[in-house]
Amino acid sequence: MKQDQDTPLSPTINDIARVAEVSLATVDRVLNSRPGVRDKTVQKVHKAIADLGYVRDTAAANLARGRVYNFVFVLPSNSNEFIASLVGQIEQLAASLRRERTRLSYVRVAAFDPVALAEAIDRIDASTVDGVAIFGPETPSVRDSVAHLKANGVTVVSLVADVPSSERDHYIGVDNVAAGRTAAQLLGRFVGPQEASILVLTGSMLARDHLERRLGFDEVMARDFPHLNILASLEGRDDPDLIERLLPTTLAENPNVIGVYSSAAGNEGLLRYLVTCKRQDRPIVVAHELTPLSRQALLDGLFDAIISQDSGHLVRSAVRVMRATRDAIPINTAQERIRIDVYLKENMPP
Repeated sequence: MKQDQDTPLSPTINDIARVAEVSLATVDRVLNSRPGVRDKTVQKVHKAIADLGYVRDTAAANLARGRVYNFVFVLPSNSNEFIASLVGQIEQLAASLRRERTRLSYVRVAAFDPVALAEAIDRIDASTVDGVAIFGPETPSVRDSVAHLKANGVTVVSLVADVPSSERDHYIGVDNVAAGRTAAQLLGRFVGPQEASILVLTGSMLARDHLERRLGFDEVMARDFPHLNILASLEGRDDPDLIERLLPTTLAENPNVIGVYSSAAGNEGLLRYLVTCKRQDRPIVVAHELTPLSRQALLDGLFDAIISQDSGHLVRSAVRVMRATRDAIPINTAQERIRIDVYLKENMPP
């Protein structure tokens, strides 16, 4: 079809080279952030890009270079259903992204073990990886490992639990303080005006997501429900057997516990205990992550509410953000915002 003379043509790299008065090779180096170009020349090229309104077709450029994105997820090795859901989403997305020249893989490390996490990150070959998504605790050793990746040009995002003191590029997950506040409002309203105690069941206070949820929970409880006594966190390390063993003793020592906030994702041990209780003795429970197990607990009346985040959205967002960051293109922050979902028995999705 003949181009209409009044329709402007999209600017090309030839136009950039002409306006900036540099070679095509120099434009290519600047567009791909390669070294060997003086700062003054880089500024000239970027000014020409802005003046011309040039928008780069990143997909076409990557295809022309034969580029393949390689992204790695580092996940805890515990066996709860939420982690299993993340793994399933990674495997499903990996199959569909092969056509888009994107490879996804994952490695598993011991949960709540910062040394093992740092060692796993250090084993990643930065020369072959474009981006790494990390789900684990925030410690100096982990921060150092993230810094090593960044120094070697690797994009890093934190997943589910943030590592804000590190050099990570972005955080993918819910606002965990807000999630804790939400749990407090739900439990406080469910319990009502009676004076009683609330037990907080957590994975580890080394985990930033669990710590932030506790902070948000305590803030709202102190402000809106001061008549409720909030017990110290019971650390179950997402180990169902350990949780099942700890709960009877803890609740026997605190017989006026009327509610439980399970702020971690390992709910199997809690459910094992609840099914042994008489119905009238069961506490009100607000837990995290909608999984087959927690869904059934809602249906059976063992859980009263679930606070959740979409595991598929988490994985897809991590990949989109790593790819955009790697290509130095804007991120759609509205699209990548992970919602806090609240589910009751009556509003579970099919």
